[in-house]
Amino acid sequence: EAAWIRRIYQLHLPPAWLLIHFVISSKKLYIGALFPMSGGWPGGQACLPSAQMALDLVNKRTDILPDYELELIYHDSKCDPGEATKLLYDLLYTEPIKIVLMPGCSSVSTLVAEAARMWNLIVLSYGSSSPALSNRQRFPTFFRTHPSATLHNPTRVQLFQKWNWTKIATIQQTTEVFTSTLDDLEQRVKEANIEISVRQSFLTDPAVAVKNLKRQDARIIVGLFYETEARKVFCEVYKEKLYGKKYVWFLIGWYADNWFKINDTSINCTVEQMTEAVEGHVTTEIVMLNPETVRGASNLTSQEFVIQLTSKLGGRTQETGGFQEAPLAYDAVWALALALNKTVEPLKAKGRRLEDFNYNNKDITAEIYRALNTSSFEGVSGHVVFDAQGSRMAWTLIEQLQGGSYKKIGYYDMTKGNLSWYGNDKWIGPGPPADQTRVTRKFRFLSQKLFVSVSFFAGLGILLGIVCLTFNIYNSNVRYIQNSQPYLNNMTAVGCMMALAAVFPLGIDGQHVHRSQFPVVCQFRLWLLGLGFSLAYGSMFTKIWWVHTVFTKKDEKKDKRKHLEPWKLYATVGVLLAIDVLSLMIWQIVDPLHITEEKFTREVPKGDVDELIEPLLEHCSSTKMNTWLGVVYGYKGLLLLLGIFLAYETKSVSTEKINDHRAVGMAIYNVAVLCMITAPVTMILSSKQDASFAFASLAIVFSVYITLVVLFVPKMRRLITRGEWQSDQQETMKTGSSTNNNDEEKSRQLERENKELQKIIQEVRCLCGLHHSFALPLCGILNL
Repeated sequence: EAAWIRRIYQLHLPPAWLLIHFVISSKKLYIGALFPMSGGWPGGQACLPSAQMALDLVNKRTDILPDYELELIYHDSKCDPGEATKLLYDLLYTEPIKIVLMPGCSSVSTLVAEAARMWNLIVLSYGSSSPALSNRQRFPTFFRTHPSATLHNPTRVQLFQKWNWTKIATIQQTTEVFTSTLDDLEQRVKEANIEISVRQSFLTDPAVAVKNLKRQDARIIVGLFYETEARKVFCEVYKEKLYGKKYVWFLIGWYADNWFKINDTSINCTVEQMTEAVEGHVTTEIVMLNPETVRGASNLTSQEFVIQLTSKLGGRTQETGGFQEAPLAYDAVWALALALNKTVEPLKAKGRRLEDFNYNNKDITAEIYRALNTSSFEGVSGHVVFDAQGSRMAWTLIEQLQGGSYKKIGYYDMTKGNLSWYGNDKWIGPGPPADQTRVTRKFRFLSQKLFVSVSFFAGLGILLGIVCLTFNIYNSNVRYIQNSQPYLNNMTAVGCMMALAAVFPLGIDGQHVHRSQFPVVCQFRLWLLGLGFSLAYGSMFTKIWWVHTVFTKKDEKKDKRKHLEPWKLYATVGVLLAIDVLSLMIWQIVDPLHITEEKFTREVPKGDVDELIEPLLEHCSSTKMNTWLGVVYGYKGLLLLLGIFLAYETKSVSTEKINDHRAVGMAIYNVAVLCMITAPVTMILSSKQDASFAFASLAIVFSVYITLVVLFVPKMRRLITRGEWQSDQQETMKTGSSTNNNDEEKSRQLERENKELQKIIQEVRCLCGLHHSFALPLCGILNL
């Protein structure tokens, strides 16, 4: 009957027949809709006319719901859940009964979809992108022609990887849709080894959040907020200069094309300033308008739909909110009409009709749910099909704002992982910016002039050591040289040369050797310094120890210890050397030295370069470096202190057994003082390679020079001035000195005889005091 009347209408018969149509047939199905005409997303401005266009066509069709007429009952939700609660109450408790609810923005859809199951109502949204709505347990009757906002995230990740970005930042408005979208993005970027280094959020005022992005050097920024908040964000972006060739913003693509030019009293930025701040940003947008010329269920192509909608809006498409989502609202009405049409026959078989629907009837709801769940048709927004969670599957469009207008730069098909790229992306700088300030690692190396200068003096010192050693060996048969324990002096010369040789590896760094070879250089430093110290200082310490042991004891013990075999002297040096070798071997095996890097405060180079220089300094270190240094410094420090004490105690001793012990004492003072100053100072100056090397190497050079000069130059001078070169050959004592014609021995013998005579005189005096008859003649002779 209704189909017959509708046919008359299509034949343009007189209006009287239309009156008959409305009187005879008025089986209406009512749709309760909430369109946000204002608020955070004023999408109803274009979506409502689009839905009405679809209703008009559906109601004219004779092959879709021929016995019914769809009527839209709508209110302005203002994209406000509080306002939507009141309006939902009015829709449910005001006649007529609504067979389906159609909310708009996500916050309103969340409220409506969660409450709808209590009234057995199907909810079909045209503008909700919140990922939270893809939850069948919470929203069992919810469908949407707008894909989930998470559909943007695979596209974003694909672009991050295309442009080689591994570090991004995010700023979001604190609403559920954006929070859940960001949670999904975090999971996806984590799987792609991309880091979200900064995450900021705001409720109404983004000023603090934008400042934090600037302070934390955010470069690649994903913004998740509604259009009105977007203007606030980019006004702050302009103030903070968080735009330009160093930055890329990723925004949602469903804003109006001129969203940044719209006059907004809530911001204090001009259109020119906003246009400057938003230039170059990238948007990801669900494909909401079929790019192909296909006539779908409505017998309209997407291009024809845009023309008709533009005419209906009076040509003001740029200023109209929701213009991009209008095809989704159009297809939502068609999806509902086709689904309801599909339920007519199954319900009729059960003895039911759509007009029998009430809020307690689950059977009709189940049939509508089943029909929507199996929907598949070509709409003006593309192919319409729902997934298991009731969300629309679609492609993603990638656009970039170039010269104040959006340009398509690619498409991404998530189902196939296929990125269709146009290659027309345009950047303010020479190309896509870096995801962070490029940090250039720059090693600090030792000054080559300083290294060459010190090495020259070290080389001269080694040459001096060779001269002293040759002199000592060549004149080893000279009595004066023999009385200085020449073998110990030879050890001192060899130790000094080893210490000087350590200057060269001390100055070798990354300029001279490869990083893999640096630990070998570290070991050379350690062994040359350790063994050089043990030989040079150990031989001098042995001399002064022997002098102290023999010549500072009581008289009755001197004779017992004055003849010390030479092997005991060499054994003492051997023990000190063995302790060093053993400790160094244990250190090298247990905790070997390796290269470490010390980082310094980053420096800004000259010029407009997006780069920071990070100075680095290479060190020889080990895991427990401080422990090992504490042990070595403690042991060596005790030896130095004991050496100073022994040198002080023997400063007034005069002996020919070791005729240079005073010179040895002076050398010990020199070595001890320089070592005790150098060790802590070099640790303090370890971060300054030139100062540290200069202090350590010059301390080694000076101590070696002083030691060699003090020990060997006086001997050379004496032999030259007195002409004692190769004088009379002598048999050496066990201690290496003469046993005959020894002035010191004669002196000691006379001293002993003198003491014996003094005892005798004392005894005679005692007898004279007693007037002993035997002693009287002697007393008279001695006048006692």
